[in-house]
Amino acid sequence: MAPGESPAKETHAVAAPPSPSTAAPPSSRSLSGEKAQRIVEAMRRSVAQRGTAGSTFDHVSREAGVSRGLLHYYFGTKEQLLVEAVRRDCELRTELLERQLAGAQTAEDFIDLMAQSLQATVREDPDFVTLLFELFTLSRRNADIAVEYAGLMRRMREQVAAMLTVAQRERILHLHAEPEAVAEILFSLGDGLALRMLTEPDRDFTATVRAGIACARGLLTD
Repeated sequence: MAPGESPAKETHAVAAPPSPSTAAPPSSRSLSGEKAQRIVEAMRRSVAQRGTAGSTFDHVSREAGVSRGLLHYYFGTKEQLLVEAVRRDCELRTELLERQLAGAQTAEDFIDLMAQSLQATVREDPDFVTLLFELFTLSRRNADIAVEYAGLMRRMREQVAAMLTVAQRERILHLHAEPEAVAEILFSLGDGLALRMLTEPDRDFTATVRAGIACARGLLTD
C-alpha cells in the first residue's frame, strides 16, 4: 500500500432477498415425505378437537414435532394449512375409491362399494368429515379459501365423473344424466348423510342408507 493511501475496504457479496414478485408464495412451496404427513395429521387432529379458530401454529407445530417457523414458511397461514390437509385427504380417498370401484362387475357392486366407502369414512374417520365442513364454513368468510375450496370440489367432481364414464363405457352403469351432474348428486347424498350420521351417532341409519342406495340406483341403472 502506498504512503498516504487509505486501506481498501473488504467487500462481501450479499445475496439480495427475493422480491415479493419473485418469491414463491407459501401455497406453491412443496413439502413432502414423513414430516409433511406429521404436519397434516397434526392439523387434522387439532381442527377436529378445537376447530379452525383454536388451531394455532403453536398447537400444530408442537403436535407435529416441527418448528413454528417451518409452518409459516411452507403454508403461510393456518387456513392454507387446512386447505392442504383437506386436499391431501381428498386425493388419498379418491385414489382408494377408484381402486375399489375398478373391481365392480355390476351396477349393484358399484353402488354397494360407494355406500360402504361412505359408512367406513363416518365410522372410522369422522375427523375427515369435520375437516371438510370446517373448510366449507371458512370458505364462506374468506375469498381466497373460497377459491381453493371450489377448486377442490371441482376436481373431486371431475374425478368421480371420470369413474362413472368408464363404468358406463364398460356397460356396468347406465347413467340417466351427464356424468358430472350424477357425481354432484352422489356427493350431495353422501355429504348430507355423513352430516346426519355424525349428528346422531347412536341412531340406526340402515333404512336411511337403503333409501340413499335406491336414489343412486335410479341414477345409475336401467
